[in-house]
Amino acid sequence: MKLFKIIFFVFLFLLKSNESYCQIKLSPDSEVSILTIKPGNSLNDAFGHNGIRIKDLQNRIDLVFDYGRYDFNKKGFYLNFILGKLNYEIGLLDYVSFVENYKLEKRSIYEQNINLNETQKQRLFKKLIRKFNSNEKTYQYDFFYNNCATKIRDDLKEISDNDILFSNNNLKNITFRNLIRSHIKTNSWSGVGIDLALGSVVDKRATLEQYMFLPKQLKEILSESKLKSNSKKLVYKTIKIESGEIRKKSYFLFSPLFIISFLSLIIFLFTFKDLKNSSRNKLLDLLIFLVTGILGILIIFLWFGTNHRVTAFNYNFLWAFCLNILMIKNLIKSNPNKKFISYLKFLIILILLMIIHWITGVQSFNYALSPLVIALLFRYIYLVFFFKLKHNNTT
Repeated sequence: MKLFKIIFFVFLFLLKSNESYCQIKLSPDSEVSILTIKPGNSLNDAFGHNGIRIKDLQNRIDLVFDYGRYDFNKKGFYLNFILGKLNYEIGLLDYVSFVENYKLEKRSIYEQNINLNETQKQRLFKKLIRKFNSNEKTYQYDFFYNNCATKIRDDLKEISDNDILFSNNNLKNITFRNLIRSHIKTNSWSGVGIDLALGSVVDKRATLEQYMFLPKQLKEILSESKLKSNSKKLVYKTIKIESGEIRKKSYFLFSPLFIISFLSLIIFLFTFKDLKNSSRNKLLDLLIFLVTGILGILIIFLWFGTNHRVTAFNYNFLWAFCLNILMIKNLIKSNPNKKFISYLKFLIILILLMIIHWITGVQSFNYALSPLVIALLFRYIYLVFFFKLKHNNTT
C-alpha cells in the first residue's frame, strides 16, 4: 500500500512538472538538436532511432522527446503489430538518462544542433509538451510513413512554416526496399523475412522526404539542408557521442542462402532419383505443398487481412501459392486426375511469371530464395511428366 502511494505521488509530481513546462519561455541561449542513435542488435533496433533534444541552462531544462515508445507487455501488442494497428507514444526523458541508456547498449549517438530562431524553438517546445500531455501522445505507427524519424521531419516543417529546404547531394534514386537492405543484410533471416512480407509497393522509387523514414537518412539529409528564408545551413554543429562498437557475427553455414541451397539440393537429388527409378517421393511432395501453402496463406493474410500498406501486391505468392494446401489430398493418390496435372502446369506458369516480375523490376525478391524457386520449378515439371506418363499407361 505504501509503495502504491509513493508511485501515485511520483506520478502526480511528474505530471505537474510537465504541465509547468508549458508555461516556460525558453531563453535566447536555448538549443534544439536532433539525436540519431545508431542501430542495435535486435531487429526492432536494426534501423536506429531519433530524438529531439531541447536544452536551456537558464531554465534548467535538458530534455529529450522521441516518438518511439511502445510496451511489449500491453494487452494485444503482438496481435496489433501483426494487424498493423500498433500505437506508439511520444516519450520524454532527461538527456543524461537518455544517453546513458544507449551507452549501455554500445550504440553511438550523433547530435545535430538545428538553426532555429527563438519563436521556432518555443513553438517546437510547446508542441512537444502539449503532445506529451494530451491524446496526441499516441499515434498509429507506420514503418515507412509515420515513425520516429518522419514525425521529427514533420515537426520541423510545421514549426518552421515550411522554411526548410531539404537536400542531399549524394541522393541516389533507389527504392524503399533497397533502403531497408542498406541496414539489414539480404542474406540474413531477418532480410529474407522482410522480403517475404513486403509487397511490390516498396519497390517504387522513394522521394527525398520519403528517404527520411530511416534515422540515418534523416541525419544525412538534415546535414545538407538549408533555410529558405536566409540560406543558412539547418545544422550548424554536429558532435558524436561514442559508445563503443557493436560487433555482429555472421556464419555462412547458418545463412539463408546456404540452408535454402542445401534444401534445394535435396529436392534436386530426390527428383533425379525419382527420374532414374520412374518413381515419386510422396513425402517430399507433401512437404513442398505444405510449406509453400502455409507461406502463401501468410502472404495473402498480410496483403488483405491487415492494415499494412507495404504488404500489398506481394508477388511472392506466385511461388508460395496458398492453394497448395488444398491440393495435398491429390498428392496422396498414386494417380491423380487430369485436373491436378493442369494445376501443376499452372504452378509452373506462376513461377515463370515471378521470374518475369523479378527481371522487369516489378518486384525484387530475395536472392537467397533463388535456389528454392528453381528447385520447385524443376520438381513441378517432373511431376507433370510423371503423372502424364502414368495416366497414359493406365488408359
